[in-house]
Formats: sequence, structure tokens, C-alpha cells
Amino acid sequence: MTETTTDPAREAALFLQLVLGLQQAAMVALGKLMNPVTNRIERSLEAARSTLDTLGVLEARTRGNLESDEQRVLTQVLTDLRMNYLDEVKKG
Repeated sequence: MTETTTDPAREAALFLQLVLGLQQAAMVALGKLMNPVTNRIERSLEAARSTLDTLGVLEARTRGNLESDEQRVLTQVLTDLRMNYLDEVKKG
């Protein structure tokens, strides 16, 4: 077990890694990126919606506690994913 320290740069990097990992998972679920496990394009709007909801909750629960760069990335990721999600929903 590692000692818990507050290193703001490390925390910011870990937060952004989390957000970008969730973004990638959502893009795979939307069929916009190849699934790295199956090496196929697969689409699951339910999984994409769940990941979007997770990011939305993350945004709500961290509101007012993020650095401006962290907030900007989170907002941009959510905007981009929401647009892609709506695009896929329209396709049917």
C-alpha cells in the first residue's frame, strides 16, 4: 500500500486519465472506436449512455472543486460525447 500524499499535479493527471479513459470507453460503446479486446467496431447505446451518465455525475459532484483546465477538459469531453451519442441515436 502506498502512502497517501497530496500532490496536486499527480491528482490532476489521475483525474484527467480517468476522464479520458471514460471518454474512450464511451467512444468504443458508440462504435466510433474499435474495441481493443475484440478488434471490432461494436455499438452499445446502453453502455454509452451509462458512461455518459457516469461522467455527468462526476461533473456534478466535482463542480467548484476542479482547476480550470480540468473543468475545461471534462466539459469538452461531455459535450463531444453528447453530440456523438445523439448522432448515433438518430441513426437508429
